[in-house]
Amino acid sequence: MTTVSALGAERLTGVQLGALADELGELLVDAVEGGASVGFLAGLDRGAAARWWRGRAADVDAGRVATWAVREGGRVTGTVSLAYADKPNARHRAELVKLLVHREARGRGLGRSLLALAEREAARAGVTLLLLDTRTDSPAESLYASAGWTRLGVVPDHAADPAGALRPTTLFYKAIGA
Repeated sequence: MTTVSALGAERLTGVQLGALADELGELLVDAVEGGASVGFLAGLDRGAAARWWRGRAADVDAGRVATWAVREGGRVTGTVSLAYADKPNARHRAELVKLLVHREARGRGLGRSLLALAEREAARAGVTLLLLDTRTDSPAESLYASAGWTRLGVVPDHAADPAGALRPTTLFYKAIGA
């Protein structure tokens, strides 16, 4: 792992992501249990969550995804990933995905720090436009707005929350780098 900030966030290789998959899976389960709409439904099994992370290793090694993790007290307490566009006309953009902070580690600025890290690293990689989506009226929506992201709009009934209820999703973008 390469540490890229005072935050102690480390950019993971595919092998390292695989080695941390159980801890990342615990973090993902914590997010879902806490009500975060991150693509999974309530009752997410820790094994299934770890397998999902292991399934990202090839994308990390191929450079399609970059993932950072923060470890505190012997466990992963936060992560963020960038999914790079693969089309020739879209290589200037990436999507911010899976910004997760363990509920016990919240309130100390870890999410904001991971967001800033992803923005810096995207710019270093030549990305000039970042995109993301998040559940409308969530704490994450407030974070992105306060960090200078531009609200593009809301899509009604875009994604199910962990309980399975359809909720609106807010789309954001941010111009960075050049």
